[in-house]
This record gives sequence, structure tokens and C-alpha cells, in this order.
Amino acid sequence: MSSDGVEIATYEWGDPEAPTVVAVHGFASSAIANWHVTGWTRELTRAGLHVIALDQRGHGASEKPRHPDDYSMELLVGDLLEVVDTHLIDEFALLGYSLGARVGWHAALELPGRLTRAVLGGIPDGDPLTRFEVDEARAFISGGERSGDRLTMSYLDMAAGMPGNDLPALVSLVEGMRGGAQPDPRHPPQQPVLFATGSDDPIVDASRRLAAAAPRGEFLEIPDRNHFNAPTSKVFRERGTRFLTGQ
Repeated sequence: MSSDGVEIATYEWGDPEAPTVVAVHGFASSAIANWHVTGWTRELTRAGLHVIALDQRGHGASEKPRHPDDYSMELLVGDLLEVVDTHLIDEFALLGYSLGARVGWHAALELPGRLTRAVLGGIPDGDPLTRFEVDEARAFISGGERSGDRLTMSYLDMAAGMPGNDLPALVSLVEGMRGGAQPDPRHPPQQPVLFATGSDDPIVDASRRLAAAAPRGEFLEIPDRNHFNAPTSKVFRERGTRFLTGQ
């Protein structure tokens, strides 16, 4: 249960006595879709790691409030902290993708003594959803015409293709988080961080800049992957697992 009363679904794999990795999925995805069916949980547990994953509020089996005030970076980081505290985890590494990577960036800043290292995939600087047309998205969900904005419709189409997604809740998430805390290369995490972005992802150069700004940052360009299919990459999975084990 989050601090403001939102129920958060969590999942666990591996030996609870092993070093813990907390996995945080991307926008319109879920813990299972982002990390389990793509082989990440198998790879991580085989490497001797304990994995805890959560469905972020508005996603998966977690509660899906529909008001923009229920979504902010502070609330999402707070949900992550509630999860690790509930599982009695003092120290952990983090694996995040897209929205989950943005949450991971801010969690690393807020928890420098507990979050030891991170893999942040598909993360740009700035706010990637400033162009998302909230009003057009809500009109489309209510039975109106498709938005003329390609970015808006690409996110809506992706979200609609995931069983169980609640489109009004996801649009509220976008509205609630716009203009909030963003990754700032002037104030990067001090922990070891692997940044990883697909070679075909338009944000690849922005991710590379964040990696260069981080004092202990490394960068992986995931070959032949875009923003939506990068988590399925074996190259990303194997390099990310090695990094999370400290190798």
C-alpha cells in the first residue's frame, strides 16, 4: 500500500538472501511484460540475484487511479520506497526502463546510501511527453477521432495493445507528470549507472549525454532496437545482468 493509499502489486523471484535487484517497468507496460516474458528474471536469478518487480501505479495489477493529481515523480519514487521497505530490503540495485528508468534516476538521487547501482534503459533528458496531446487523447478514448499527432497515437495504440491497461488512467499519468521533475545532467546520480538505449531509438543521443554527465556512467547502444523492443535484446539483457552483479 502506497503512502497515499494506492495498492501496488509486487512480484518476487530468486533467493531472498541473495543481493536484490528492484525492476521498474516502462509506460503502459507491466512487471511481467517488461521483465519476465522477455527473459530478464531468468537471466538475473541465474546470475545469483534476487529480483523484486512492481507494477507502477496505473499499470498491471496495481490500482489505477484516474485523476492527474494521483501521479507525479515524487509519488512514483515513493511507491518504490514503500516496496523495498515492505520487503525489508536495506540495500538494492535497480533495473529500470523508460518511465521506470526515470523513476530510477530520481530514486538514485534520493537514496544514495541504499541504491548501490542501476541500469537505466531508454532514458532521455527533459520531458519526452510534452508533445502528448492530452485533450485529443481523452476525446479519442471517449469515441472520438484519432489524434493527428503521431506520438500521441503511437503511445495510445501501444497502451491499447496491452491487456488490462486502463487508457484514462494512463492519460492521467501523462497529464499529472508533465512539467515535473526530470533527469538533469547537471545533477546526475553518483552511483555506477549503465545507460542503455536502442540504436534505432530517437532518444539515443540524449541517453548518451546523460551517461557522459554521470561520473560513474557507462553507455550501451543496443543494436537494431527501437524504444519499444529494446527490453527484448539479448545484448542488453546480458550486459545489464553483468553490470548489476558488479562485473
